[in-house]
Amino acid sequence: MLVYFSRTPDSSLVDQLKERGWNMTIVRSPADCARQIRLDVPYAGIVDLSRFSARELAALESSLRQPLVGWVALASPDRLDEPDARRLIRSYCFGYLKLPATASTIDYLLGHAFGMVTLGDLDLVAGAASVGDDEMVGTCESMQQLFRTIRKVANTDAAVFIAGESGTGKELTAVAIHERSPRRKEPFVAINCGAIPHHLLQSELFGYERGAFTGANQRKIGRVEAANGGTLFLDEIGDLPLESQASLLRFLQEGKIERLGGRESISVDVRVISATHVDLEGAMRDGRFRADLFHRLCVLRIDEPPLRARGKDIEILAHHVLHKFKTDSARRIRGFAPSAIEAMHKYNWPGNVRELINRVRRAIVMAEGKLIGAEDLDLAQFTQQQSMTLAQAREAAEKRAIEAALLRHRHRLNEAAIDLGISRVTLYRLMGSHGLRDPSASEEKPSEADDSATSGEGKSAAD
Repeated sequence: MLVYFSRTPDSSLVDQLKERGWNMTIVRSPADCARQIRLDVPYAGIVDLSRFSARELAALESSLRQPLVGWVALASPDRLDEPDARRLIRSYCFGYLKLPATASTIDYLLGHAFGMVTLGDLDLVAGAASVGDDEMVGTCESMQQLFRTIRKVANTDAAVFIAGESGTGKELTAVAIHERSPRRKEPFVAINCGAIPHHLLQSELFGYERGAFTGANQRKIGRVEAANGGTLFLDEIGDLPLESQASLLRFLQEGKIERLGGRESISVDVRVISATHVDLEGAMRDGRFRADLFHRLCVLRIDEPPLRARGKDIEILAHHVLHKFKTDSARRIRGFAPSAIEAMHKYNWPGNVRELINRVRRAIVMAEGKLIGAEDLDLAQFTQQQSMTLAQAREAAEKRAIEAALLRHRHRLNEAAIDLGISRVTLYRLMGSHGLRDPSASEEKPSEADDSATSGEGKSAAD
């Protein structure tokens, strides 16, 4: 969300920022701000100080105090000489730009300001859920939908199944559901079904009595019983062995357990949330997961969006991680260079949020400058933010155009030359200068006569 505060908005800037994906609200006065800006939604904000008169600057202060708007100021050089303008920028803005400024630079600063605003009070933001030091941060539509779903399912006792790739934050979702449920004051017990040896899983889930097996010197309460009254989170449920699947199904049907070595049925009241990155539909077809258990677990389903589908959230999350772990480095890291932002958006993030956290934490320690670059994230190959002269840029573009024409016409030089609007001799010469000629090829060098003929062909073709 972006709020553009200007007495006379720049229509070309509005169009350019909309093309970059900003959902824009335009306000022209402090009264407009009070009316149109929601107090529970985070915004990036542009305040164009050059479009207000000097006498109006003082009246802008109440609007700039909005806690969930990250303001970036635009100002002419003359306006920056005025004490009131400097005070407003210093007190209320994350940054400023002298006019004229490019839309790409404004977009970058807005993304940073928006990210910083979401760090202010994540529970106040519609779409943030926090537990302790772990937060779910997101403003894209898929995350907003996830937050809405969390609020809906939290008020029921039905079993919830969370599907998603590794590293997307399935346990955070489970904790968020528990913290917003009537069971929030009771235990939240998590068990990773894939991290416990199969022969111990039964006793971990349901506990055992003294003497149940060698080494059982005293009674042990299992995880299911420990969660009585609260929430039981079964992570990586797809790794549960068939034997334990049958025991879990019996508990879900009856609401009772028996400790290993015991004969007493114990009633347990828990809300079950399960999660896995495994394709359970495929596992059921292969006979590795019971269909009846799946239908018991999957009364309500939540799909965690992968990081690569979360758009600007990638940058927001990166700023969040930087803010949280910046003390890992003695150097004062101020933010991310444009090359890092570009690389993060181009990279596919197979490890999702967990991978982003690891890469940013490493970059905080290893970066040598005050801005983290793509190379610090080990993502240099995903950026084109490399300095080159105009001559180098032209040469690269020329080479790409020749390569494309040769591919389109299967290296038939006459046709490729006509397509490019040059002679066959010129094409042959350019191919040599760009290293596109095959040294082993037996083709003779085009003659000047060929050049004339090709030029004639190109003219007639153009006509």
